[in-house]
Amino acid sequence: MSAIPARAEVVVVGGGAIGTSVAFHLAEESVDVCLLERDALSSGSTSRAAGGVRTQFSDPLNIAIGLRGVEAFSRFAERPGGEIDFRQVGYLFLLDREEDVEVFARSVALQNELGVPSRVVTPAEAAALSPLAGLDGVLAATFCPLDGHASPEAVAQGYAAGAREHGASVVTGCEAHAVEVEDGEVTGVTTSAGAIETSVVVCAAGVWSPALARTAGVELPVEPVWREVVTTAPVPGLPERIPLTVDFTTGFYFHREGPGLLIGMADRDQPPGFDAPTDPDWLERVTEVAARRAPAFLDLGVAHGWKGYYEVSPDHNGLVGDAQGVERFLYATGFSGHGFMQAPAVGEIVRDLVLGREPFVDVTPLSAERFATRALRPEHNVI
Repeated sequence: MSAIPARAEVVVVGGGAIGTSVAFHLAEESVDVCLLERDALSSGSTSRAAGGVRTQFSDPLNIAIGLRGVEAFSRFAERPGGEIDFRQVGYLFLLDREEDVEVFARSVALQNELGVPSRVVTPAEAAALSPLAGLDGVLAATFCPLDGHASPEAVAQGYAAGAREHGASVVTGCEAHAVEVEDGEVTGVTTSAGAIETSVVVCAAGVWSPALARTAGVELPVEPVWREVVTTAPVPGLPERIPLTVDFTTGFYFHREGPGLLIGMADRDQPPGFDAPTDPDWLERVTEVAARRAPAFLDLGVAHGWKGYYEVSPDHNGLVGDAQGVERFLYATGFSGHGFMQAPAVGEIVRDLVLGREPFVDVTPLSAERFATRALRPEHNVI
């Protein structure tokens, strides 16, 4: 652990994709930033993410944020620098329910209006795009060539390195214990290595954000929910380009990971909580779905597996904003599985909020206060 500074203009808590992006964008503007991570960079949800990057959302705000993210990922080698293995192989959503076909068709029309070249494709076209996919019962699919996947850890490391180059302090192995508030204003952060004086805190601690926010008197409705993935043994003759293929009904998905496949599936019945048990039969249920949607998986061995947290909000949209009642306590959390892909745009947005600028999109709808006023914005396209 490097030494913490006695003071910083802004303290960012959380060393995943969101926190490092925020730190980079602020440091790039010559803001004195200290990034705190209690473990190693990207050691939380970021290191366990599947790495998907997409623009195919149903909410116009998420579409705009996703498009901005894709643009940033495509130029990542230039700014901030570093190889992130961004492969724009597309996302392919397989739809086997009429109601989903209708919703996705409307979403595609909206995406097209906002500059996203997504399209509805036939099952035959889907088979050509994703040769490993099983299409029994599939009525239609949607595809966008801008989408794909990248390395979450490389993105966090790249943003952190860029932040350092611009003068930020990046401190790992240092836990933020509490945000100090006096008369409604942030005055500092107490950590496992001492205190940092600051007037601005950005809480980007993923599933651990609510606990930190409560020390400042702020409530963030975010819950931890386990998600699991596995990777397979090498697949002989695996096509070089495979879209990230999603069976929307079940949440089953796969994409190429080196010489094999990465496979995941949401457990829609998984209860939230840090101590909640996961389903011991999860892999068996994945295999049942794979028999229909990725038959080749049945002949492959599982090489590795891991699980990590989704930071889930009540409407599956992120929480981004400046807290009411506590001056200069900002938050960026609760992205419900979309944090990695939205990190470039969110870093830019939070930078502008800190500096008093108008962000490229109005993120007022993502304020945590929406839950008190019931101004929810449910996102349909959730995996």
